[in-house]
Amino acid sequence: MTRKEEIIRAALELASENGLKAVTLSQIADRIGIKKPSLYNHFKSKDELVNGMYSALREHAKQNGNSPPDFSALADKSLEEILLLSLQGYLRFLTDKDMLCFFRVLYSERSTSPAAARIMLDETDRMVESTRALFYALVVHGKMKNEDVDTAALSYAMAVHSLVDCHIDKATAGCSDISDICTISEDMRKYIAWFSRHMEVQS
Repeated sequence: MTRKEEIIRAALELASENGLKAVTLSQIADRIGIKKPSLYNHFKSKDELVNGMYSALREHAKQNGNSPPDFSALADKSLEEILLLSLQGYLRFLTDKDMLCFFRVLYSERSTSPAAARIMLDETDRMVESTRALFYALVVHGKMKNEDVDTAALSYAMAVHSLVDCHIDKATAGCSDISDICTISEDMRKYIAWFSRHMEVQS
């Protein structure tokens, strides 16, 4: 583990224990046994550290899921099946242990922390853009109707985003088993089935 990775790990641990706003650079330095000025060799400020943490955790989590679908392997699949596979990849990405811990911290602070709110906005924008790219590819491959794709992508992404939030909240609240957090919920399946019926190209 590099020093930069150690700093990010310590910051994540402290944030999960005390909240992001309560974490200081001095606490991070103490946690990994270095002097505070040494942190500035890697991050110039706490905001830069938080953004660096987001980028590093996102990249690590991305390796576990949410990669673009290989359409050559999806030629025989329905629109519903493709969307379910895509959502499964997104859930694997979101529920990577460290990414989930980081998002929980951000969710708890986004109403009062500009840094947390910016990251959540960025993540939402990424999801919308990723959905838009997927939908245009689905149109090109004859899987989806070419009907106001941008609006379809926005409404789909925001609906799925809300359903995923609810799914994670239920697990966190103890209403469902935490081990089921990577499983597509019945509500998600119903929504995707409904969306697919309206948007799939009929052969």
